[in-house]
Amino acid sequence: MSSKLLLTPGPTNIPEEYLEILGSDIIHHRTPKFREIMKENNENLKKVFKTTNDVAILTSSGTGSMEAAIVNFFSKGDKVLAINTGYFGDRFRKIGEIYGLNMINLQYEFGESYNLDDVKKVIAENPDLKGILATHSETSVGILNNIKALGDLTKNTEILLVVDTISGLVVNEFDFDGWHIDVAIAGSQKAFLIPPGLAFVAVSDKAKKAMETSDLPKYYFDLKQYEKYFDASAETPYTPAIALILALNQSLKDLVKNGIENTINQKRDLRKYVEEKAQKLGFKLLVKNEENRTNTLISIYREGIIIKSVISALEEKGYTVTGGKGKYAESLMRIGILGQISKEQIDDFFVIFEKEIKKQL
Repeated sequence: MSSKLLLTPGPTNIPEEYLEILGSDIIHHRTPKFREIMKENNENLKKVFKTTNDVAILTSSGTGSMEAAIVNFFSKGDKVLAINTGYFGDRFRKIGEIYGLNMINLQYEFGESYNLDDVKKVIAENPDLKGILATHSETSVGILNNIKALGDLTKNTEILLVVDTISGLVVNEFDFDGWHIDVAIAGSQKAFLIPPGLAFVAVSDKAKKAMETSDLPKYYFDLKQYEKYFDASAETPYTPAIALILALNQSLKDLVKNGIENTINQKRDLRKYVEEKAQKLGFKLLVKNEENRTNTLISIYREGIIIKSVISALEEKGYTVTGGKGKYAESLMRIGILGQISKEQIDDFFVIFEKEIKKQL
């Protein structure tokens, strides 16, 4: 394990047993053994996403899967709503605009979730709306958006609900089928505890119909190819990140064995523990409503503290934390808890954290 504790919203520290797999020799991706692993990964990813449909595995960062979630399901000029509650919601909007979609941008203040009435109004005023792009866990601020409420709006319509749960999956409640989600994406470097390089895409039957008419350009991210190759031989159409897929196999087995609900409860408990310790040091929580706080990270700020210098000092002491983005780039600290982090490690961190804060007071 690294001597540095990564208290970031991903990538995380990598458990020793996964490092051993990553350090071993790889197998060829057109062999029976690899096909067996791909099948196992698919079955376990279905359990994690809570879907009966297959889940595609792309060799890509999460942003690549965001692009895939747009180019496979829409056509040029389609009217699509972006629910923009932070830096990554805005990235969805930008990708849509680049591909010629007619984007409607519902933008909110950093630290605030979306307003459901605003979404209802957009749907009512735009009968030709083709899709809604939403972020489940907005890591730039620590917001957890209510995805179920959006699914209730779109489930009996032709509107596709496309969800970025890259940092939200595993550690927060998520139910692809039950919430009537049409496309959901996630990434390996978050709660799966392996390095960046894999992205996962779950697709509903409704979204598969939309794939048939999409006219946006795609080659590497053409999900029809991934579906075709997996259905035919449990393979990927192109050379994948084999070592990551082997490590993912063990990660998924561990997640399923521990139980997703147990993981969620453990992370919720740890998140509240960090919140309490931060508040005792005079810090405020950026996200005011409990139901909108993600178990991925905790966003805190305190007036009079130059947060960037604190972050630099913590880095020298072996703790990597991240600052804010956008308007909170200078004032916000984001403490990520996705990795295998104990309360004892949090206690040690806060001892150092308090010392660095006192230097500024």
